[in-house]
Amino acid sequence: MVGVVRRMNKLKALLNLRHGPGAAILPANVTRLHLEFASRWNNGQYGPRKFWQTSLPRLKYWNPAIPMILNRTADTTGAATLTIYLRKTSGDSPKSASPVTPDTQPSSSFVGASPAPEQTPLEHTIQIDVKGLHSDEILKDLLSKTGASAVFPTAQEEADMRDNKDRTERSKVDREVMARYLYAQRREAAILAQAKSEAAAMKQAA
Repeated sequence: MVGVVRRMNKLKALLNLRHGPGAAILPANVTRLHLEFASRWNNGQYGPRKFWQTSLPRLKYWNPAIPMILNRTADTTGAATLTIYLRKTSGDSPKSASPVTPDTQPSSSFVGASPAPEQTPLEHTIQIDVKGLHSDEILKDLLSKTGASAVFPTAQEEADMRDNKDRTERSKVDREVMARYLYAQRREAAILAQAKSEAAAMKQAA
């Protein structure tokens, strides 16, 4: 039984990663993404943070070869931006330029140490001001500006997601029933203990 539950939990985690906001395939001319926002979510920083938590993992799942650089800063009054790097067409690219390679990418930073890198001669950029935007708006803007293709679940995956949802709801009901049962048991035990204590006190008084 434990093995079945473990497998279902793994399936649920995989389906949650594969489908939902951010499940999309970016076109081949997208070379990298850079997202910058503050660690604290006030002053319009909540939407970018939510986008990072929900949409970016799915984008990375469907586009593993595209670097996605995160830079979190301490300044909530500062900018929050999403920078899209796109490869220039062959006619616009200088022939002597070197391509962007994974080893030239900055690492993500949680202390503001990885600002958006300069575009190379082979790239041009689109910068989206995401401060104050809802995470869904950020995703919509990204998909629109890149021409990305949304990924939809198959019929089998939809059935699996429905099953997982039903199982989760049943588990919640079961937990509530068990909680009420345990509460009743503890209450009954407490009443019984009090009755015994009062009986003992009366016996001593007599």
